[in-house]
Amino acid sequence: MKQVILHVDEKKYKFLMELLKNFDFVSIQKEDRTKTQTLTTIAEGMQEAILASKGKTSSRPAKAFLNEL
Repeated sequence: MKQVILHVDEKKYKFLMELLKNFDFVSIQKEDRTKTQTLTTIAEGMQEAILASKGKTSSRPAKAFLNEL
């Protein structure tokens, strides 16, 4: 059996998963974030924060972010 890893836009994820579930030859493993993936994500976030503090990328105020929640 071959394994495929896909990176899918968040907006299309649900559609793709429903589509794949209908194929009898496809098995889907539940997403399991490993420690390495989690640390990588944190490191990327820290890099973005550093760039934003130096003015090299755009950011938004925390209040605006919290208002979206």
